[in-house]
Amino acid sequence: MAKYNTLLYYCYSTIADAEQFAADHLKFCKSLGLTGRIIVADEGLNGTVSGTPEACQAYMDAVYADGRFNSTEFKIDEVDEPSFVKMHVRYKSEIVHSGLRNPNIINPQLKTGKHLEPKEFLAMKDDDDVVILDVRSNYEHNLGKFKNAVTLDIENFRDFPAMINQLAQYKDKKVLTYCTGGIKCEKASALLLHEGFKDVYQLHGGIIKYGKEAGGEDFEGKCYVFDNRLSVDVNTVNPVVISTCLNCGKVTPKMINCANPECNEHFTQCDECGEKMEGCCSEACKSHPRKRVYDGTGYYVKVPQPVNVAKRAKIQLAE
Repeated sequence: MAKYNTLLYYCYSTIADAEQFAADHLKFCKSLGLTGRIIVADEGLNGTVSGTPEACQAYMDAVYADGRFNSTEFKIDEVDEPSFVKMHVRYKSEIVHSGLRNPNIINPQLKTGKHLEPKEFLAMKDDDDVVILDVRSNYEHNLGKFKNAVTLDIENFRDFPAMINQLAQYKDKKVLTYCTGGIKCEKASALLLHEGFKDVYQLHGGIIKYGKEAGGEDFEGKCYVFDNRLSVDVNTVNPVVISTCLNCGKVTPKMINCANPECNEHFTQCDECGEKMEGCCSEACKSHPRKRVYDGTGYYVKVPQPVNVAKRAKIQLAE
C-alpha cells in the first residue's frame, strides 16, 4: 500500500462567502495533516493535496458530504512522499486565471464543450475531421503533448483568449481540447463555443485521467504537474521523450525551475548541464546573488521575502 496519496481535482460550483470558506477550509486541511495548494473562488474549487491514504480519504469524504461539490472527480496518484511541504488555501477571483469573468459569456456550470472520456478521446483523436488543441502554457507542452496536437505560444492561460483568431481555421473541425486535469478546458471550450466554433469537445479528467484509463497512448513526453514532482509519466503504451535541454539541446525529460528565484523559469535541463549550470537557465542567473542551492531536483520551497522597509514607508506616505 502506498505511503501517501496525491489528489488532483476541481469543481465549478458557486460558493457563498468564498473568502470565509477558504479560511475555514485551510484549518480543516491542516487538521487532517494534508499539504498542498487549493484555490477557492466564488465559482468553485481547484486543488492538489497530498497526505496519507487515510487523510486523503477523509478529505474526499468531506468534500462529497458538502452537496455543492458532488460532481468533484479526484485523480489519485500513489506517491512515496508528500508532493508538497506546506498547506495553502487561497481565495482568488477565479479558480484558474483566464481573465474571463463575465458569467453571462463564460460559465462552465452552464455551457462547455462535450466531455469525452479517455477511451472516447482515444477513438476520435486521429479522425480526419478532428483537431487536437492543447490549451496549456509553453513550458507544459514543451515537456509533453499529444502527437499532432496544435499548441499555442502562451506563457499563461490568461493569454488564451487573445489566441482565438489564430484558431479560426479550425472552425469547421471537431476541436478536441485537453489540459492537465480538465479545468482549463472548461473555460477554453466555453469560449470557443461563444466565438462560433460549432463542434467542441474536452478530454474529461485531462491528461492525468487519460494516462490512467487509456494508457496515455500517443501522449509524447511527460506531463507537467504543479507540485514538487514537477512532472509525471503518462504513456505506458508507446512512450517517447520529446523535450530537450535548454542549454545543450540533448533530449531530456527533466523539468526544473531556475535556481535564481527572480527568474524561476520552468525549463528542461539534462543532469550534466544541471550540475554545470547549478540549476540555472543562463550564466546571468548562475551568477545572481540570490541564487538558490541546486540539489538536483530543481524544486524549491517558496520562502517569505524580507520586507522592503523603505518602499513600504513611501507607500504609507503616499496614502
